[in-house]
Order: sequence, then C-alpha cells, then structure tokens
Amino acid sequence: MVTLYKAKAKARLIKATLTLDIDSTDYEVNGLSRYQQKIAFVSGALPGEKVQALVLEDKPGFIKARTIKVLKPAPERQTPFCPHFSQCGGCQLQYLDNDRQRQLKQHGVNQLIRHQAGLDSLPWQPMISGPDTHYRRKARLGVWYDKKTRQLSVGFRAEGSKAITAIGECSMLSPLLTPALTLLPPVIKALPEPAAITHLELFVAAERPYVVVRHVKPLTQAQQQLFSQSWPQAYFLGDDGTETLQPWQADTPAPAYTLAEQNITLQFQPGDFIQVNEAINQQMVAQALAWLQVNADDIILDLYAGIGNFSLALAKYAKTVQGIEGVAKMVQQAATNAQLNGLSNASFARADLHLPWPEAPWVRQRYTKVVLDPARAGAQGAIAQVAALKAAQILYVSCNAATFARDAKVLLGQGYQLQKLAGIDMFPHTSHLELMALFSLPAKK
Repeated sequence: MVTLYKAKAKARLIKATLTLDIDSTDYEVNGLSRYQQKIAFVSGALPGEKVQALVLEDKPGFIKARTIKVLKPAPERQTPFCPHFSQCGGCQLQYLDNDRQRQLKQHGVNQLIRHQAGLDSLPWQPMISGPDTHYRRKARLGVWYDKKTRQLSVGFRAEGSKAITAIGECSMLSPLLTPALTLLPPVIKALPEPAAITHLELFVAAERPYVVVRHVKPLTQAQQQLFSQSWPQAYFLGDDGTETLQPWQADTPAPAYTLAEQNITLQFQPGDFIQVNEAINQQMVAQALAWLQVNADDIILDLYAGIGNFSLALAKYAKTVQGIEGVAKMVQQAATNAQLNGLSNASFARADLHLPWPEAPWVRQRYTKVVLDPARAGAQGAIAQVAALKAAQILYVSCNAATFARDAKVLLGQGYQLQKLAGIDMFPHTSHLELMALFSLPAKK
C-alpha cells in the first residue's frame, strides 16, 4: 500500500493575539501591517504604531484583526470623548481628531480608486463636511431583554457582535432624539413581555421627534398608550405580518423635511430612506445643482430616486426630470412630493435598475444629464446601461468607495472622463466616506 505524503495544514490564527507594526491605513482607516506574507487589516490602529491585535478572520491572503492594546501610540492618537466608545460599535475613529479622520479617509479612498480605475491622479474638490456631533436625525436602537436576569439593554450593537451595548447618552444623535435613551427603556421594561420589543427606529422630521416601535407580539391599546405618553409621535409595527405601520395618535403630523435652499418640502413614511445627516444632505443637493449647471433645456434622469431628494431640486431648474426607483411605495411618495411642491415637470416610475431595463418610454428618452445615488452595492448591472444613454454628464453619488471604483471603471471604459470628485463626510467619527463624482463625455469636434 502506497502512503501519500500530505502537508500538515497550518494552524488557524483565529483568536490569536499578534504584535504588529502598522505602516499605513486603507480606505476604511484600518491599520495595515504584514504577518507571515499576509496583509493584516487592523481596526483601531494608526500608522507608526505598534499594537497587540486579536485576529478575527484568517484567510489565505489576509487576516483581519482588532486592536486590543496600543504598545506604541502615534502622536496624533487622542482619548475618545464618548464613555461608550470601547463597547459601542457606532463611532470607530474617535481616537483621532476629526480633521485627521477626514484626511486619512480621503487618502485611502484616493489610493483605492486610482488603483482600481487605473488613474494617475484624481480631481479632488473640497470635502463636504459639517458639525461632527449631534448630526444624526435618524437612528435605529437595538432592544434586548434577558429573561433570566431580567435585564434590559437599549442601544447600539457592539463592534463585530450582535450584543447590544446599553447607552444613556450619544453625542451623535440629534438633541431631539437623545431623551429616548432614558424615557423609552422604562416603558419597555414595564410591559408584561418586554422581549416583545425588538428595536426602536428614531427620526426627526420638521423639528419633531418620532419613534417606530417594532414588536413581534401584538401590543394592546393600553400598552401603546404607555409609549405615546412618553413620545407623542409614536408608530407601531408588528414583525408578525399582521399589523400595519400606523401612529398611535390619529393627528400625528406626516413626517417631512425641507431643502431650505430650494424651498422644497419632502414628506416621507417611517421606513422610507432619508439621508441621516440633514446638514450634509442640503450641501449635497446644492453641489449637485452647481456641478451640473442645470438649465431650462435639461432633460434629466434620476436613478435610485427615493422620495425625490435630488429629483425635485433638479426639477426646479430643468425642463423635465424622470425619477426611477425600485421601491413602489417610495415611487408613489416621490410623485406625491412633486404635487405638493407644484412641480409638474417631475415624474416617477418603478424599475429594478440592476436587471435589463424594460421597454418603457423613459428608457427611449434622450437625456442631457443623469444622476444616480445607489445603495452600498453600487450600480452593478445598471452602470453599463447608464453609459449606453450617452448623456453629456453623469453625477454619481456613492456611499461605498469600493463599488464606486468598480462602476467608475465602466464609465471610463465607455469614454467618460472624471471631471470632479469630492468626499462627503456624512458620518463623522466613523470609517465611512461618501463620494460625489461628475463624469463628462468629451465634446464632439
């Protein structure tokens, strides 16, 4: 019998503690190091530091780890200002000054896009930024009730965990939402079955704080009233599929926000997508109008239009705007918002943009400009169809630099040039940097 030699599998590094020297950072401001011919991505580490890191993933070409002790700190490291920083997974970069956070985020994104798109340099414009605290007008709080200990936790998930970190304060929330952290937990704990509440969705609209109480078992009217006494603008939504989203009080005002510079009001329903950072959203819309230089001859296509955040502002100045959105109820909401604002030149339709586009009038229209603001997955499946429209300009708003780089490569391959690029600091103290990019076709000679 022949015995074949088999090399022993290398021991996995999961949960191993490594000592690493950090050389630089990536586009998510993870520290970069090397360990046994593998690249190491280390959260919580800065260039020039020596750290102890716990390995979370061990793959053939890389490892992911989390800093558990800084052995040699960088001079720029500072003490996080939030008492929940070490447990809460919400704000990963508080150990850096916010200006430095922005620099490192843009540097990493610059390297990523240049490498992926094959560009020597990028046409960076000033970053869109705003206040770095109390900027969130929307947040989702996890709720966990331990039946054995009868302990209730209301807060955000811990980094890399499903565990809920109970918090009593949050420097990122709008001051109008902060009271929810102390007012609503006692209400939940007073219920006969506190575990029936799974999470709370908070948002601010027209200077009013709202809450959506998500529950897996029906709540009686008396139990709903307990919430509304602490939080008048309360909605209730059962996750068992038997209840519809409805406010406790019939006279609860319809949620809405304004784009003050364009004199536009946008109503929305709880659960509709709206930008978390109101001040940054206004700046984004204004910059989109300025970069596109919208005029009365423009016929504009707005993809992933949502409730009309960009569409209605564009319609103020364009000949016509066609918005396309995949979620039917947001298509209807966008159409309602157009009517509310007296904009008869904005229309909306539903389509799954990632599939081959349907035979529809909006597809056959000739557009001068296209705007797209996809989710984190980007516009894969749609971007080639966007390029085929041959619009003179394409404005791409991205919340994921990696998928943006992938899609930008498609546009560049179809003859578009990247004219302008700006970072958008939508979420200060986190690793996220959003982007706005303007692509143009060269003028025909």
